[in-house]
Amino acid sequence: MDLFAPSHLLILLLIVLVIFGPSKLGDIGGALGKAIRDFKRATTEPDPEPKKNPEVAGSVERKAEKVG
Repeated sequence: MDLFAPSHLLILLLIVLVIFGPSKLGDIGGALGKAIRDFKRATTEPDPEPKKNPEVAGSVERKAEKVG
């Protein structure tokens, strides 16, 4: 007894089709594909430069002024 037997996948596909309908199914697939592409791009591309948080940098400078 296989968990992902072809008959199980077919039944699952029919249930999803009934719940969302054919028009929404295309939109969901497109959004999922775009999300996967963006995730792959974000994991393979290195950050050009780490972004600095101005609030954190300002608070560190103020603490240094109070101490010194």
